[in-house]
Amino acid sequence: MACGVHTDSDLRPFLTGLAFPESPRWHDGALWFSDFYTHEVQRVDMMGHRSTVVTVHGQPSGLGWLPDGRLMLVSMTDRKLMRLDGSQLTQVADLSELAPFHCNDMVVDAKGRAYVGNFGFDFAARHAPRATGLILVHPDGQSRVVASDLLFPNGAVITPDQRTLIIAESFGSRLTAFDIASDGSLSQRRVWAALVNAAPDGICLDAEGAIWLASPTSREVLRVLEGGKVTHRVATQGQAVACMLGGPQRCTLFVLTTKVMATALESLRLLPGAIHTLRVNAPGTGWP
Repeated sequence: MACGVHTDSDLRPFLTGLAFPESPRWHDGALWFSDFYTHEVQRVDMMGHRSTVVTVHGQPSGLGWLPDGRLMLVSMTDRKLMRLDGSQLTQVADLSELAPFHCNDMVVDAKGRAYVGNFGFDFAARHAPRATGLILVHPDGQSRVVASDLLFPNGAVITPDQRTLIIAESFGSRLTAFDIASDGSLSQRRVWAALVNAAPDGICLDAEGAIWLASPTSREVLRVLEGGKVTHRVATQGQAVACMLGGPQRCTLFVLTTKVMATALESLRLLPGAIHTLRVNAPGTGWP
């Protein structure tokens, strides 16, 4: 499958004036994302019309949807998984006993099961990195750790056949893959791609089996094949923190940038966050 265009080399401005945009998802004809420091989940269509979906006191991060269409979201600082029921947020699971520090990104599979990552340590205080686990949350709230010894588990994708989960280990400079069992358990851990001079943050999967990843440390987005071959590198003005394939036929790469180490007050004052777009040749697939 192809988009009928060649990958551009230049990013195009799409949306500015954001604090810390993260966890983009293409859903129902629009781009959804969390803005950490405004505490908002936002939705923007291809014309740039933006609206606030919900405000999250505990700071929103990863987004996903249940099979019945209800939004689930990570509440970072209180380490909870929430569900949006109409206009009200409902707690699905309290993960504070399983996540040693802030929860972060997640991917939700076709059955509504959420795989939720967490920092593992106080990143903002620049503590030494510490390995942590990936948490599986069932739609009824049952939760357990299904993978351990991950270095800052971040963006994750699930292949279209629902058999493989690939997760970015930001402080491990690698993409790590697992086989998914029928009960959601993970096994057969392996390095999908070892990265050089890149720290993967948010990721997305295309129809040719490649992964686009945002690397804030090297200020770029990369397209990587299994085994580690890089097919494309695109520089970003700010620090790239996430990316998502969406738009018509999912042939547009949305690239989210910000200033990573800015405080919440600095981010709200400077509003360094932005979203740019890039036309690509292979469309998005899988989850999210």
